[in-house]
Amino acid sequence: MTVIHIRNVDIVTLDEQGTIHHNADLVIRDGKIESVGKAPADLTADQTVDGSHHAVLPGFVNAHCHSPMTFERGWAEDLPFDRWLNEKIWVAESALTPDDVYWGAALAACEMIRSGITAFNDHYFYMDRVADVVEQSGMKAALAWCVFGIGEDAEIGPGLDGTAEWIRETHGSANGRLRTFLGPHSPYICPPEFLERIVEIAHETGQGIHLHLAEDNQQIEQSLERYGLRPVQHIDRLGVFDVPGGCVAAHCLSLDADDIDILAAKGVYIPHCPITYMKLAMPFPPIKDRLAAGVNMCLGTDGPGSNADMDMFAVIRQAVLSEKYQSRDPESLPGDTALRMAAQNGARALGFEGGAIEAGAPADLIMVDLDAPHLHPLHSLIANLVHSAKSADITDVMVDGQWLMRNRELQTLDEEKILQEAEAHAQSMVSRGMKQVRQYKA
Repeated sequence: MTVIHIRNVDIVTLDEQGTIHHNADLVIRDGKIESVGKAPADLTADQTVDGSHHAVLPGFVNAHCHSPMTFERGWAEDLPFDRWLNEKIWVAESALTPDDVYWGAALAACEMIRSGITAFNDHYFYMDRVADVVEQSGMKAALAWCVFGIGEDAEIGPGLDGTAEWIRETHGSANGRLRTFLGPHSPYICPPEFLERIVEIAHETGQGIHLHLAEDNQQIEQSLERYGLRPVQHIDRLGVFDVPGGCVAAHCLSLDADDIDILAAKGVYIPHCPITYMKLAMPFPPIKDRLAAGVNMCLGTDGPGSNADMDMFAVIRQAVLSEKYQSRDPESLPGDTALRMAAQNGARALGFEGGAIEAGAPADLIMVDLDAPHLHPLHSLIANLVHSAKSADITDVMVDGQWLMRNRELQTLDEEKILQEAEAHAQSMVSRGMKQVRQYKA
C-alpha cells in the first residue's frame, strides 16, 4: 500500500457543503482519498508533502476537446466558422496520419497536465493512438472516434464498424482510466439513418454518444428545412439521448425553451467552450436559463485549432465573465459554480467518479501555489481561484494517487522529445498534399 500525506495545505473540497479546510491534512492511500482535514495521529506515510502556501482542489475535466488539433494551433486564424472548417481545418486533416495524431495528442497531454486537467473528453480521429497517450500519461479520458456517415472518402480511419470494434476492445482499459463514446460528428453532417445505426451500436455495446449539436442559427434553419424539426428534437426522435452510456452534446448555442426542457429531462451533458465561441465570433447566449432548468452544464477548451490553447483556468474565468456580461447579472455563475462545472460536472459527463476532495473519492487533484502577487491578498480563496489564478500557478497534478506533475516537472511524459516530434510532424502535415474531403453547409 502507498500512503501520501499532504500537510499544511488549504483544501477546496467542492463537496456538497463547499467545505474549505485551512492549514489542513490530506491523506491518500492506494490512489483514493482516505481522510480530509486532520491526519490520524498514528499515520505512517510513504511520502510526506509540505503544502504550505498551496491550495489543493479537484483536478479539472476537459469535457470537450480535439486534443490532436494542437497541430492546427495558429493554422486557421481570423475566419468565420464555415470558412474555418472548409478552407483550413478539414483540408489540413486530409493529410493526417496516425503518427500525427499521437504526437499532437501527446503535446496536448503535456499542456493539459500543466493546466490542471486530469481527464479529457476527446472527439477526433485515430483514437487508438490517443489511447496510447492516455496509457502513457496517466491521465483519464473518454475517447470518441469521429465518424461522418457520408461515404468512405470522408472518413479518417476504419469507419463505423471498425470504430465499434475498437470500442469493444478499448473501453475500461488503462486500469479503468480509459472510457469510450461513439462519435458521430453532428446531425448537420450525419444522415438520419447513420445516426440510427449509431444508436443501435450504442445499445449493443452499452456506450454513450459524444457529438456536436445546434452550434448556430443556420443549423437550426437547415434542420427545419430537412426534417421539420430543430436539431435537438431531431436527434431526440432518433434516440440519441436515450443510449445507455448517456449523451454529451457539445456547444448547443442555439436553443429554445423546448430544447432546454428536452436536454434537462434526458440528462444530456453540454460542454460550454466560451473561448472558441468568442474567437470564431459565434453568438452564444447566457447559460443561466439552462442551469435553472437543470441542464448538466460542464466546461471544455474545445480544440487548439479554435481556442488556441487548453488552459482550463482561462476557460473558467472566461465562462464566468461572459455569463455575467451577457446576462447583465453580476450574480450569475457565483462562487465556486464554475469550478464545479470544471470538476464534478465534467467527471460525471465522462462517466468517472470524483470531482470532489472527500473520503473514498479517487485522488485526482491539483496543487496551486498561492504565493504569487496576483493571488494576494487572500480575502476569498474561491474568488482568487476563479478570477485570478493562472495555469502557471499549478505546481502538482495527481491522478489515482500517481503524480503526473511534481514541482512543475512532468513525471510521466518526455516533454522535450514531445515538443521536438510534435513540431516536426505538424510542419510535415501542412506541407503534404492536402485536399477538401467534405464540405460544411449550413
